[in-house]
Amino acid sequence: MKRIFDILVSCIVLLIFFPFGIIISLLVAVGSPGGAFYIQQRVGRNGKQFGLYKFRTMRKDADKAGKLTVGMRDQRITKAGYFLRKTKLDEFPQFLNVLKGHMSIVGPRPEVQEYVDYYTKDQLEILSVRPGITDYASLEYFHESKLLGDSSDPRKTYIEEIMPAKIRLNKKYLERPTVGHDIQIMWKTFVKIIR
Repeated sequence: MKRIFDILVSCIVLLIFFPFGIIISLLVAVGSPGGAFYIQQRVGRNGKQFGLYKFRTMRKDADKAGKLTVGMRDQRITKAGYFLRKTKLDEFPQFLNVLKGHMSIVGPRPEVQEYVDYYTKDQLEILSVRPGITDYASLEYFHESKLLGDSSDPRKTYIEEIMPAKIRLNKKYLERPTVGHDIQIMWKTFVKIIR
């Protein structure tokens, strides 16, 4: 039921969003060299890696300087990228990941392997389900990049404080991974973005 729901909602969202997606793609591609999309390897269900789609918000090869974004002051972010990140529009291509079966609309946000390597055996439980576009952690850490930007050591702050807190929230979701629960989280995410 959850998979059918994910496919139906993703198709509707992508159809509605398509004209805006073309405009955003052009703005990103024209704004800085490197193409409109960014594909990053993330760890999905059962530890299997997949390419996560986003509209590109950083300059080409910016991830070589580190995978964490440290606030809106991060000089790697393009002009269009500031707007896309603030509105979360950069995440919309992930509905394609949902259609391909890599992700669900709601579920634990997928991490890069570098950070999954820090998971304890108990924390690896969150890899038992498809990762999602949004979850409790996305709501709680809506302004995560700002928190990291205020830290003197963003990587340490993420690994020791933010990541464990996110995993605790993800495990809370695992207690009730139902369509009804997903709709609640989707609504809260929508309200958070609008505000």
